[in-house]
Amino acid sequence: MEILKQLSDFLQQGDEKKVFELTKQAMGKNISPKDILDKGLIAGMNILGEQFRKHEVFIPEVLMAAKAMQAGMVQLKPLLIKEGVHGLGKIVIGTVHGDLHDIGKNLVGIMLKGAGFEVIDLGKDVPAEKFVETAIAEDADVIGMSALLTTTMPTMRKVTELLKEKKPDGTIKTIAGGAPLSMEIAREFGADAYAYDAASAVERVKMLTGIPTSE
Repeated sequence: MEILKQLSDFLQQGDEKKVFELTKQAMGKNISPKDILDKGLIAGMNILGEQFRKHEVFIPEVLMAAKAMQAGMVQLKPLLIKEGVHGLGKIVIGTVHGDLHDIGKNLVGIMLKGAGFEVIDLGKDVPAEKFVETAIAEDADVIGMSALLTTTMPTMRKVTELLKEKKPDGTIKTIAGGAPLSMEIAREFGADAYAYDAASAVERVKMLTGIPTSE
């Protein structure tokens, strides 16, 4: 449908005003909220996410697109809730205890929301207990842990060990990321996946939740 393609295009351009207007127009045409979300907003963010992964666009473009998407979501959210439409999955993210760096984590949150996931952001300096307690209480699918300091990375092991103790059925997966990490270190800490940047984080989370990816 042409209006949904336009919505996708203007979202990729980060045009907040046009996204707001087109979302409203699509709702007025009785297009289902799920189609507006999936074929308009998320479709646009997915294209941008792939461009970001290939270094064809950069952080400012992603931030502008995320702001534009929010303009559409403000209108859509009440209708999505009313119709019982759920996202792709629920992700708990945070920077581990002792670490106050959150730029990368924030970008991951934006990219995940843009891909259609519900994101619970615990912020920075998050203890292992809070990651696990929140994930269990919220019935989350994935815990995403970030660290920039090598001294704080061992908290990731605490998270995975505590998760196995509190939720031994393995239904909640874990992903680790941050500049000092590698796939080998993430595995050593017991994480189910490792992401080297925000775009790869979305791909890995999709894999963990059983959603087809571009990789």
